[in-house]
Amino acid sequence: MYAIILRYKVPLVEVDRHLEAHRGWLREHYAAGHFLLSGAQRPRVGGFILAATMERARLDAILAGDAFKRADVADYEVIDFAATMTGPALAFLVQADR
Repeated sequence: MYAIILRYKVPLVEVDRHLEAHRGWLREHYAAGHFLLSGAQRPRVGGFILAATMERARLDAILAGDAFKRADVADYEVIDFAATMTGPALAFLVQADR
């Protein structure tokens, strides 16, 4: 599983120009089962994506398709981790990561 932290590197007015395309990209990867949750950081300095287990090269290819990446408005930090504990509402995540 991957935790992906996006950090904006340009003013929000520039980020917002690509927001609808970014959201469309997110929807595409939710539908494909690649993403489990996402959202904006507070304050709005970037975002967060929790991605399903997959080959790292596959994830890198997916991230390269993001409008934010193509427009170079955000940096991405990818943290590879194995979920070992969760509350009952998210127990399926631990099972899926084994």
